[in-house]
Amino acid sequence: MPKILFCGDPHSEFGQIISAAHAHRPDAVVLLGDIEATRPLDIELAAIRDLTEIWWIHGNHDTDTPQPYAFLFDSALGDRNLHGRVVDIAGVRIAGLGGIFRGKIWAPEKGQALYESPQQYLAECGKENYWRDGLPLRHRSSIFPSEVQALSAREADILVTHEGPDLHPYGSPALTALAVKMNVAAAFHGHHHEDIAYPGGVWRGVGLRQVYLWSR
Repeated sequence: MPKILFCGDPHSEFGQIISAAHAHRPDAVVLLGDIEATRPLDIELAAIRDLTEIWWIHGNHDTDTPQPYAFLFDSALGDRNLHGRVVDIAGVRIAGLGGIFRGKIWAPEKGQALYESPQQYLAECGKENYWRDGLPLRHRSSIFPSEVQALSAREADILVTHEGPDLHPYGSPALTALAVKMNVAAAFHGHHHEDIAYPGGVWRGVGLRQVYLWSR
């Protein structure tokens, strides 16, 4: 029976993840964004790299400045980013959607997006605003409709997001709908810094520097 440890926003602190991984020995650890590593992520979690698989999605604060971005995306665990993917982890299909909704890109509760895709944004923002020859740093954690649409055509057992569904007062209806379209049995999010088991039994919020052990 697989065990997966879902980890709420670490915000630069990893001791709780390391301790829980040693205590529960899960098949995988999944970080739910706002990681804010102060060293490369593989170094931050070196104590458990031989113990379990490490996966992650990014949060809005992971694109605040270049350093936390680099320590995450350019680390030896950079290829463990679940954003926009469905990955078989210990026999469980896990889908990921990092980042948050920003009104300058797309606010689903208000309807039409200003930009449908990263490609459209790049075509209109001006090359002087590019960062690393691509999206501006801040918008590397902005969710575009094309990313949600691509995932909605897939199926998974579990969905992980940074932002929460509209079951939370500050969550998004687009994420609630995505979980339904993907036919997931469980969904986990961070961002809101609250431990919440929502009605319906699918969604769970994992609080600030908290962990939740899931098993099937």
